[in-house]
Amino acid sequence: MAAYVVFIKDETLDQDELATYAEKAGQARGDRPITPLAFYGALETLEGPEAEGVVVLEFPDAEAAKGWYFSPAYQEAKAHRLKGAKYRVLLVNGVE
Repeated sequence: MAAYVVFIKDETLDQDELATYAEKAGQARGDRPITPLAFYGALETLEGPEAEGVVVLEFPDAEAAKGWYFSPAYQEAKAHRLKGAKYRVLLVNGVE
């Protein structure tokens, strides 16, 4: 079943680090089957704390999502994301 990685950006800390993250995260995709469903589009908070941005990525399954997230290439990118902003990152399974 499909799985989704949801990035919620709460606060930008360093735009230069985020630019480096964006470049490296794009390279970390490689030939993995990742489908962006939402990518920092207009958002409206209906409940809870405000967010600066949201990304939703679809993967074939949770194992594929974790394989990408824990890959050395993405972990290198992630180091820049952690310096660049405060995020929450969720992995959620779809329904069959």
